[in-house]
Amino acid sequence: MKMHMKMNKQQSGFTLIELVMVIVVLGILAATALPKFINLGTDARGAAIKAVEGSMRSANAMIYTKAAVGNHLDGTTGTPVNVTVDGQSISTAYGFAATTAALILAMDLSADYDSTTITNVIYHKGAIDTTNCRVTYKAATATTAPTYTTLISGC
Repeated sequence: MKMHMKMNKQQSGFTLIELVMVIVVLGILAATALPKFINLGTDARGAAIKAVEGSMRSANAMIYTKAAVGNHLDGTTGTPVNVTVDGQSISTAYGFAATTAALILAMDLSADYDSTTITNVIYHKGAIDTTNCRVTYKAATATTAPTYTTLISGC
């Protein structure tokens, strides 16, 4: 007695329809995720400008401390007094940096920023709109502390 067994071959792998559907789904995911990755440069420049503001505040605190220790706080006339920080002679008014240029002497500012084009402004050179990606410094007066105005909408 002979037995014949029929063997069914099962096909393994993916059909063309399944592969096309996977490619379509991946394309949709990529199209929705891509704009998020494109904005990373803008977010990074905005964060860098915020970091510059923090650096300005820290440097100014160091300058003020140095002026206070040296008894160079002139609170009545605001006549600039020079203090030395890290070997740099920095002009102060009321104990704080008199200008952005003076403040930058106490900072470690990279070449990605420009502080020479507009007085008392530091902006990111790679910004989309430099008028809206910057920090503006306003020196202290007899009645107010220095102020820092940060704009990041154009980074």
